[in-house]
Amino acid sequence: MSTEAEWIAFEHPLNERVRFYLRLEFLFAELAHHRRDESAWGLRASLHVLLDLLSVMGRTDLRGELLKVLADQQARLTRLAKRPDVNRQRLDEVLQALAASLAGLQSMSSAPPALFLREHEFLFAIFNRSSIPGGACGFDLPAYHRWLARPYAQSRQDLDGWYARLAPIERAIALDLRLLRESTEPADHVAEGGVFLQAPQTTCQLIRVLVPASADVYPEISAGKHRVSLRFMRLGDVNTRNVQAGGSIPFRLQCCALAGCQER
Repeated sequence: MSTEAEWIAFEHPLNERVRFYLRLEFLFAELAHHRRDESAWGLRASLHVLLDLLSVMGRTDLRGELLKVLADQQARLTRLAKRPDVNRQRLDEVLQALAASLAGLQSMSSAPPALFLREHEFLFAIFNRSSIPGGACGFDLPAYHRWLARPYAQSRQDLDGWYARLAPIERAIALDLRLLRESTEPADHVAEGGVFLQAPQTTCQLIRVLVPASADVYPEISAGKHRVSLRFMRLGDVNTRNVQAGGSIPFRLQCCALAGCQER
């Protein structure tokens, strides 16, 4: 049986909701990485990613949208419990995760997270300077410079408090994307001459292309409601122009969709 380490996943969102969630997932993963670094540079990197998250979220009612999306999935899966062929252990695990995620979202303030940024003088000053290359230097932001020099436990406590406002959103997005990715099994295909075309049988929300890690190729994905087009490129020397891969390229394809989720 193959393992995930043997494959590299390339994803292509087909609506704005999934595109938005993938961007947030990426930023939350980056934040988790930097939070393991206890140096001043780790604190700086963590805070700047946190500011990126607040900025990306903007003034959208992300909490309300996630509540609706997850509640719809909870209702749909609850109806499945009546079917005799359902995996009850698996279904109960997902329903428990949905209930916990919904409870976390309901405990949040209904105000958009970005409002907190604008009302917080310390964070907003750093945010305004962060768009300038090198703009968050010590001489530009002496209060920030002093905060970074505090004992790590003290600065980390502040950082954890700011992150806690977003933690329910991170968990909800992670669950939604997990359900989306698991909505269908990967199908084995071969791209002859490095090209592959397929007409999906149903409307997709996310295209996933799994490429063997041993193959030095990557897919250029073009997809819409009625067609998926893949062109595999050979990476080769990054200092030279990439060329289309020839021969037969084995890969796996997932056309993922969750019932009841409408385009944003």
